[in-house]
Amino acid sequence: MLRDRSRLPASLRAEPAPERENGVYARGHVCRLLRISGRQLRSWERQQLIPELSEYRFADLLLLKTIGRLRQENIPPLRLRRTLEALRARLGTSPKLFDEARIFKEGNTLRVRIGKHMMEALSGQLLFDFHEPGVNKLFQLARNEKQSDRVAAEVRRKMEADAWFERGLEQERIGAPLEQIIEAYEKAVECDPQAAGALVNLGTIYFNGHAWSDAEAQYVKALAIDPNYPLAHFNLGNLYDERGDFSNALEHYLAALKLCPTYADAHYNTALLYQSQGDLLSAVRHWKAYLKMDSVSTWSQIARRELAKLEAATVLPGARSARAAAAAAAATMGEAPASEPVRDQ
Repeated sequence: MLRDRSRLPASLRAEPAPERENGVYARGHVCRLLRISGRQLRSWERQQLIPELSEYRFADLLLLKTIGRLRQENIPPLRLRRTLEALRARLGTSPKLFDEARIFKEGNTLRVRIGKHMMEALSGQLLFDFHEPGVNKLFQLARNEKQSDRVAAEVRRKMEADAWFERGLEQERIGAPLEQIIEAYEKAVECDPQAAGALVNLGTIYFNGHAWSDAEAQYVKALAIDPNYPLAHFNLGNLYDERGDFSNALEHYLAALKLCPTYADAHYNTALLYQSQGDLLSAVRHWKAYLKMDSVSTWSQIARRELAKLEAATVLPGARSARAAAAAAAATMGEAPASEPVRDQ
């Protein structure tokens, strides 16, 4: 349980910390700058919109401003969290991400604009800007070639697919029956067979219901549409991991990391997988990579504990073999790696 320091006597509360010389902000300073309460900040952390941090950089302030603006526009936390996860998975965690990419609400849909380009926030599908002269020219050309009906029908299908996708997200948010949620995402795919985001969400629903074959089919379809979809690779790896197919699990975790080297959850699961297979050096490498991106959450405490065990086990005298190192690690850790929670969807 997080303690509310604002209720402590003034003599026991820490003084507000100023901005540091290296551009780092304390929590209290962030709350004053953005005019949000400490309770609101903790609420966003519990909703997994932002990681739990004790210090913030300018890039974190940009993200917090984006979250605050979208919550004021009544974007549900679940929908916003999935949007942010999808954006990071596709674009990485560049410090300038929320400086260059602007998330905004358009009707009932969330869009992302980067420069002159616009895409659907969850699926990553590029969208036309119908006010752009080049797009208008294409429509004029279509009319000249008597193709306007086909173009208009395609646009209508994509808009209908977006509407069904948003309905699926809303149904998930309110806890609607699974049949209704599945129907919405299936309708999205029916309207737009290239809707990889809807396929991934379908796969996650089946995954959570332990319908492994159905989940696998949806993830595979999504990757056939977009082989460079980090979230789809991660989810498929997670599924194989759950089924004990460690070779395929590792393949897809590593594929996700190749596409997005800052994918923290993929580093976490990869570390656990290597650790369970006795590849201690690789496990250490991925635990360290994970901790560079998450140093304060509950998951980071598990990662730090496992890393400490591995480092203690792998500092061995003389020329003892890798097999001996693995045996020492197993003796030190017992069944710990197998019982640690896997980061899932």
